Amino acid sequence: MKTKKYIYIQNGDIDAAKEKIFNEKNDLLFNEIRELSNNKIKDIIYHFVIASIQIAETCMEAGMGHEEAYTISEIYIRKADKCNDFDSIFKLYMEMELDFTKRMHEIKKQNVISIHIRKCIDYIYEHLNENLSVNHLAKTIGINSSYLSKLFLKETGINLKRFINNAKIDTAQNLLKYSDLSYLDISTALAFSSQSAFIDVFKKITGTTPKKYREYFKISN
Repeated sequence: MKTKKYIYIQNGDIDAAKEKIFNEKNDLLFNEIRELSNNKIKDIIYHFVIASIQIAETCMEAGMGHEEAYTISEIYIRKADKCNDFDSIFKLYMEMELDFTKRMHEIKKQNVISIHIRKCIDYIYEHLNENLSVNHLAKTIGINSSYLSKLFLKETGINLKRFINNAKIDTAQNLLKYSDLSYLDISTALAFSSQSAFIDVFKKITGTTPKKYREYFKISN
């Protein structure tokens, strides 16, 4: 592997990717880079191209098909070539990182062997509007709750409760971006115990509050 910089993408760790994006933002393309052009816009686009290829190669090492990886990389490179300001380039870079991460997350999920974990993951995504507990999931699938927790961690590399929260917050992000639902409505729809609980979990996973997240994407758009 050429660099460990994109290990969170390779692992399909969506919450780590989101945290990195929101914490580092414009620094994402400026870490330990050399100048490739005197034109600042061209320089950052060149580094965008390098980064997209590195990310594609990193994902291929972890199971993504060559054609898929290079096609995605090429799509983003073509988009970057049309950018003419820093903000649009950085926004596109963040979109690319998250896109690759989510695709690797799906690949990791598909590689899970146990039928119990497959059923568990499917049930979670189909019932995000419910209060999903480990005991409830175990009872639904028909296995011991302690065994389910250990098996889920072993096969997915992530704690079951954390996976549930990640799935809910991922949905919450889409609702914040593409709807005018209030924070209370979103927290209720995703079965959080309260609006404050929703905000706490959202901030822990993304590194920002729902309000700042919504404002950020409104400004970006």
